[in-house]
Amino acid sequence: MSRVVLAMSGGVDSSVAAHLLLQAGHEVIGVFMRHGEASAAACRIDSDEPRNANPLNLPVLAGSPDGKRADHKQGCCSATDAADARRVAMSMGIPFYSLDLQEDFRRIVDYFVDDYLSARTPNPCVKCNHWIKFGRLFDYADGVDAEFVATGHYARMVRNHDTQINELHRGLDGHKDQSYALFGIGRERLSRMMLPVGDYTKPEIRDLATSLGLGVSDKKDSQEICFVTQGHHSDFVKARRPEMVGATAGQIVTTAGKVVGEHKGFEAFTIGQRKKLGVALGEPHFVIRIEPDTKRVVIGSAEELLRPGLIADQCNWLIDPRDIPPSRKVGVQIRYNGQPHLGQIQIDEELPTRMKVLFDEPQSAVAPGQAAVVYDGERVLGGGWITQALEAETTR
Repeated sequence: MSRVVLAMSGGVDSSVAAHLLLQAGHEVIGVFMRHGEASAAACRIDSDEPRNANPLNLPVLAGSPDGKRADHKQGCCSATDAADARRVAMSMGIPFYSLDLQEDFRRIVDYFVDDYLSARTPNPCVKCNHWIKFGRLFDYADGVDAEFVATGHYARMVRNHDTQINELHRGLDGHKDQSYALFGIGRERLSRMMLPVGDYTKPEIRDLATSLGLGVSDKKDSQEICFVTQGHHSDFVKARRPEMVGATAGQIVTTAGKVVGEHKGFEAFTIGQRKKLGVALGEPHFVIRIEPDTKRVVIGSAEELLRPGLIADQCNWLIDPRDIPPSRKVGVQIRYNGQPHLGQIQIDEELPTRMKVLFDEPQSAVAPGQAAVVYDGERVLGGGWITQALEAETTR
């Protein structure tokens, strides 16, 4: 019987994941990772920990939350989520611990704010998976001699019987697939990962939760960035960097250079944005480019939003990148809820953490700051972070 550390969020996916792991004969330890922006006191749970339950001396929360679940699911990692996770763990008779990772999470918040103030579009949920959820989860697993780490992500670990290695694949439910968010996991850790719900559809998971009486089958999925639960993301950025209020204000211009308006801060805009531009030009316009140096937000037509390729850095490869020939057609996904687009990738032999992507067909809204994840069919090969959307003359 293998010992497995499971990230339990209090939602339906990780709750059913606990059941599936137990059903498969594993010894499960549930861990709730408290890393939101609310005060630690708002997320306290009971914990009667045996000795060595927290060998890394990570902060453990104690106490008990109360209050009803809100009708609208705001972010994640709330006091109610902690209570739900603990209740599910108790009902299954598995140990349950809560780790206070607020100090670690400040890195995510700083990254989020800094990217917007640098005219990039950050993806804090993906960064959190790489830096905190799997980073700290593996640390904890090592401390309690657990062989595996598991989460409720909709992705699959597939054993290749020819190579005898584990591969990260898309989840069975194409509407809920979360493999895009996991590309940054260290290749050496794939052999220790378990993703129990990846072989199910979301309706099947909810039905299973109902049949088990877990009490979370109708709980809404988290939709928002967990630390921006009210207002616009730009309001959060200004609150975190009050000295920057007004410093990023500038002009709204067309691609032809015509000034058509003014804005109060370019951090309020993202590439591809169409609504709430603050100008009315009689026909749809989109954010084509954000220039932090000039503080200009450049808008244009849908056709002007198309880009033939991109440059990405900080690449993480789940295979040896030398095994991907430049002539090989791959799929490249450039946003969380998007689909892979066929193209070719060129990996710098001397610097494999950098790649160029050339799409077969130009793609819309290639946003610096977002992840570009490379697929071979259903398999995740790796990915990186977009630094530049290529213009037509720079593709070759």
